[in-house]
Order: sequence, then C-alpha cells, then structure tokens
Amino acid sequence: MNTHDEHVADAALFARLRSVWETVDPIPVDLVDRMVAKIAMEDITREYALLTLVEGSLANVRSDTDTLTLQFGDGTTNVLLHVSANESGTRRIDGWVDAAVLAVKLAPSEQGAELDASADIGDSGRFAFDDVRPGVTRLRLAVRASGGIREFQTPLFEV
Repeated sequence: MNTHDEHVADAALFARLRSVWETVDPIPVDLVDRMVAKIAMEDITREYALLTLVEGSLANVRSDTDTLTLQFGDGTTNVLLHVSANESGTRRIDGWVDAAVLAVKLAPSEQGAELDASADIGDSGRFAFDDVRPGVTRLRLAVRASGGIREFQTPLFEV
C-alpha cells in the first residue's frame, strides 16, 4: 500500500469515526451560541469593571457619591459587585455572577435580616439589592455545579 492509499484509508476511517460520534454524542445545537454569549459576557464584565473604576474615581472628584467595586472568585465562580450610596444613607449593590446561580443572599454580620435576591437573578447573572444598611456583610450563592449544588461565599466586606 502506498502513501496515497494510506491517506485515503485514514480519511475513510476518520469519516466513519466522526459519523459514529455524531450519532452517539452529537454536538449540542446551541453550543456555538452559548460560547459566543459567554465570551461576550466576559468582555462586557471586564469593560464594565474598567468603566466603573474610572467612573468611580472621577465621581469622587465631582460629587459626594461613594462608589465601590469589588470582585471575588474561587477559580470556577466569579462575582463582580458595584456598591453605591443612596440618598437615604443606605446602599445599593448591583452584582454579576458568571455561574449558574440558584440563590443569592446578602448576610449581614451584625444583627439584621438576610436579604434575598434569588427571584431577581437575570439570565446574564445580574442581581441587585436595594436599601442595604451600611456595615459588614458577605454574599452567599447557591451555585449549580456538575456534582450538584455548592455554596460560594465571599469574605466579609464593608458597604
């Protein structure tokens, strides 16, 4: 068998192998769309973080508004938080998470009720807490993982 015949035989074998895999384990129909959306979301998150840092530093020069941007991650889940002051003296926390989240809760370290934004989680992983009292708190998330559900918890931070 010459080299040309070997290449033809290999191509036929690979074509049959591809056909078997396409039958047994086809590529998900929405895989490309999900990957494009995920990459776009990563770019948006980075751009938002950069704009927030720039806006926050300029806003402090022009007004009395307090803003804070925090980012937490554990290698599989990343959370970006933007904390801003309300006129009433409370805080608003806008957040974005890059994982499949089932629940988002804000747990104050001092006495106070835990706040729940689970019902408001958007498809893009966006959530928000309005009228958060200033103080030390932490964010707790229930994240869907391959082995079930796991908890992601930030360190304590001050709002």
